[in-house]
Amino acid sequence: MRARRRFRWRWLAIALICLWSLFPVYWTLNTSLMTNDAAQAIPSHYIPRPFTLSNYAQLFGRQGQANSQNDLWPQFSQSLVNITVECVAATLVTVIIAVFSAYAFARMEFHFKKIVLSTVIATLALPAYATLIPLYHMMSDANLVNTYTGIVLVYVSGFLPLAMWILYSYYSGIPKALEEAAAIDGASPLGTLFSIIIPLALPGIAATAIITFLSAWGQFLFPLVLSSDITTEPLTVFITSLQTQHTVPYTLMNAAGVICIVVPAAMVMFLNRYIIDGILAGSVK
Repeated sequence: MRARRRFRWRWLAIALICLWSLFPVYWTLNTSLMTNDAAQAIPSHYIPRPFTLSNYAQLFGRQGQANSQNDLWPQFSQSLVNITVECVAATLVTVIIAVFSAYAFARMEFHFKKIVLSTVIATLALPAYATLIPLYHMMSDANLVNTYTGIVLVYVSGFLPLAMWILYSYYSGIPKALEEAAAIDGASPLGTLFSIIIPLALPGIAATAIITFLSAWGQFLFPLVLSSDITTEPLTVFITSLQTQHTVPYTLMNAAGVICIVVPAAMVMFLNRYIIDGILAGSVK
């Protein structure tokens, strides 16, 4: 009897958590399928009435209207390109650096190794936005504001400690006997890394890449400060630019928001196993 009650309460708790988490996503989708007047109606409509795809058509330039207010496709498409380039570049650079640096910390011996590693990991406890102003001044002095390079460098500096920690934990779980056997066969440390360690650590590397990409995709404040125009402005920042001084296009902003969450939602749905396996495998020796 007690087991049944626990089972029911457990599923009730799970249902409440899912409702709490998914309802904002549903409301965003619901609002994006309405007209702006319907979205502001009282009482609210929990089902789109009237149902319309005009907001998505306007974003993708399919409304056939020539006025500048509705010609959003050039800016929207550029923001999609920007966020893709910035996230992919930041992920590649972060993972490449983390693969080598984490291996150095896990396997090599050098002076102050523990101090340096602890310092790097300790940066995860610092509020990211506390570094916003110093980073902006550094990027400004180097003429990297409003450039892909500047945004990618800021992303890498923020995501690298976590990526290193994940791969360090994963490398630490790989038996050293494999590397010792390779060394006996004449393999160099670099050759051992590429031929043995990296193939075995692919789940951890995949998890690191996915987490880094998702973290970069969800950034808002840093690109808002470091991007001054649409040439480098990602989709997350473009959504806020849809608001004008006198109007707030709720439905249009929600439509852009739905498109923005499609990529991370799809990655989590289809690659969730790799994220969990990669993280857990590095914690088990």
